[in-house]
Amino acid sequence: METFTQPKITGYRQLSEAEVALMNEGKALAEACGAYIEKLRTHANTSFGVPAGAVQVDGMPTLDQRWISIGATQLQQGFMAVIRGIAQPTTF
Repeated sequence: METFTQPKITGYRQLSEAEVALMNEGKALAEACGAYIEKLRTHANTSFGVPAGAVQVDGMPTLDQRWISIGATQLQQGFMAVIRGIAQPTTF
């Protein structure tokens, strides 16, 4: 396998192959979570802030999109934190 030397980015270091593999694994997990969130967002024609099971659209209970959005944001923050933990940037 050819070794890739990434251009110098201020505040970042060259990652080892193991670290790159961990980062790619995390990115794949984030994509899977993103697909799940999209599935929840398109589950039914939903109304903002309606509790799950309170209203049905086409026989399917609506999902509380407010909480789904909160979960999506927190998942994104979590994956960003994990990736930062792998990359270990030296800048703010």
